[in-house]
Amino acid sequence: MQQLRIEGLPEDPLAAAAAFHAEWLPRAFALLGPPRNGEVAAGPADGGGSPPDARLLQAAPPLHHPADGPPPRGGEDLILIFAPADHTHRGWRLAAVQGLARDYAPRRINAVEAEGEAAIASTSAYLAAAPGLTGQLLVLADAGAGSVLD
Repeated sequence: MQQLRIEGLPEDPLAAAAAFHAEWLPRAFALLGPPRNGEVAAGPADGGGSPPDARLLQAAPPLHHPADGPPPRGGEDLILIFAPADHTHRGWRLAAVQGLARDYAPRRINAVEAEGEAAIASTSAYLAAAPGLTGQLLVLADAGAGSVLD
């Protein structure tokens, strides 16, 4: 699983969201490559997510078993790592990770808020073994040697 550590964001949630979309979202796109459906991923100007597509309105196979091939390799999945922040940042962070997860399915995109390396490593291992988990923002407590998921 690839990791992208998001650093240096302002404390104000609106400014942090703007900085994330301007500086860090292009880095995520660079790691992930083009979206599965071949469309250019939506930017902040139109609210994120892909435009409606008739193909998407049909019954879709489960994310862990795409109809057109094998599941994605683990290295194609991505974890965004944010520093802990108060509740005012949750909305924009969750919207960002959910938008990426939709655009890049069946690859799995998740985010964590954490400081401790042990918690990040433990949660990364958990996410690697959870093939159906995507589009989530997990807030981790640094519990010494593990994460809240232990």
